[in-house]
Amino acid sequence: QITTVSGNEFLLQSDIDFLILDWFHAIKNAIDRLSKERSCTSRNLEFKLRRSSSIELLNSLDTESKEPKPEHRKSLIFRLNYSASDTNDRNRVKSRLKKFISRRPSLKTLQDKGLIKDQIFGSHLHVVCEHEKSTVPQFVRLCIKAVERRGLDVDGIYRVSGNLATIQKLRFVVNQEEKLNLDDSQWEDIHVVTGALKMFFRELPEPLFPYCFFEQFVEAIKIQDNVTRIKSVRSLVKKLPRPNYDTMKILFEHLKKIAAKESVNLMSTQSLGIVFGPTLLRPEKETGNMAVHMLYQNQIVELMLSEYSKIFGSEED
Repeated sequence: QITTVSGNEFLLQSDIDFLILDWFHAIKNAIDRLSKERSCTSRNLEFKLRRSSSIELLNSLDTESKEPKPEHRKSLIFRLNYSASDTNDRNRVKSRLKKFISRRPSLKTLQDKGLIKDQIFGSHLHVVCEHEKSTVPQFVRLCIKAVERRGLDVDGIYRVSGNLATIQKLRFVVNQEEKLNLDDSQWEDIHVVTGALKMFFRELPEPLFPYCFFEQFVEAIKIQDNVTRIKSVRSLVKKLPRPNYDTMKILFEHLKKIAAKESVNLMSTQSLGIVFGPTLLRPEKETGNMAVHMLYQNQIVELMLSEYSKIFGSEED
């Protein structure tokens, strides 16, 4: 996390050590150039790099004193104070950072020790559910509750994009902390919540509609007779793995509530199909016409919303 003099905050995240080092050099060089351009050679510049697992402060480099490390450590903060004209100090910073990175334990070691939590974003759906001992990810449930509590009447809900930096910050919090309060003021923009939910589904290594089912759903939506088409889609949905089925059911039930408020939020089943079609199902390898695939993806979501009770209902229904 980088905090500028003007108070802006930027979050850069990676598990690749050499990439982090490249970022560090790029940021440091930019600070050096700005300092020279503004002739502020005597001004100390400060920036922070925050990384999960421990806290360590590297204070002004003209002293070798070390500060005690807190016992409860959630993040790693480097506080580097240096003068842009002091080459020796900058070299010492570079040397210390290289030594630190080379001594860092592996990601697996940190996870085994509980210092880094299992990731939510970017993990397979069944892995997240197994970890939480559930069939629907807790983050999905929390987002749906938040949207239904304060977003059903919002114009363009799920279509309008939230602030990407804030969405990434929420993503970071979800991946690092067990408890999440979406009523916190920093998540007050409901489009940030919907953006994070869409990002969660978009970043699944395998989409909510598994790859092996994609062509089958496409063939089902091509069926001309509406009754047969619905039965075919229903049959495929029933064959999905339990986490996929349960998550899909709760998500489409939620989206149906969004569509029911179309007169207020202007989000019809067709609009929701356009938004969620490519996010929820896609081919493993794009070999055909992308435009045609997108049309089918949208139509599948639209059909499942308009015929929700027939597709997800019991046999008697």
